[in-house]
Amino acid sequence: MILSRGILARSLLAAGAPLLLAADGPGSTMTIQFDNVRNARGMLRLCLTRDPSYFPDCSGDPQAVTTSVPATASDVRFPAVEPGSYALSVIHDENDNHRLDTMLGIPKEGFGFSRNPAIGFGAPAFAQVRFSAEAGDSRQTVRMRYLL
Repeated sequence: MILSRGILARSLLAAGAPLLLAADGPGSTMTIQFDNVRNARGMLRLCLTRDPSYFPDCSGDPQAVTTSVPATASDVRFPAVEPGSYALSVIHDENDNHRLDTMLGIPKEGFGFSRNPAIGFGAPAFAQVRFSAEAGDSRQTVRMRYLL
């Protein structure tokens, strides 16, 4: 499941979360825009990681940055992110239960990934969604998808 565990209850500013953030210096400002959000109910839950072994849900990743924003948000900014390669996954938790609800293994709620890869069975590979954040501003547009 994508981002199915309660780890997303942490906010971006939680004590353990900012490890991907630049300690000193400007770093990169990463802006994530959302496209095709079905409705304004619930929350959008984001997981940003550099480590393929923790993708797509960031569960247990001590350096992941996770945050939640209302589904009405058009974008979210991660300030001072260290330059490097990242992968992002997003779920639209419409009923705000902190997990991706499924029916017979098919997501009932929306999901999306950086670079908007083609979706088959299960989450895409880290390599399919990996993108680079350089010093300065970077932007990703995540197209939300709904299967049911």
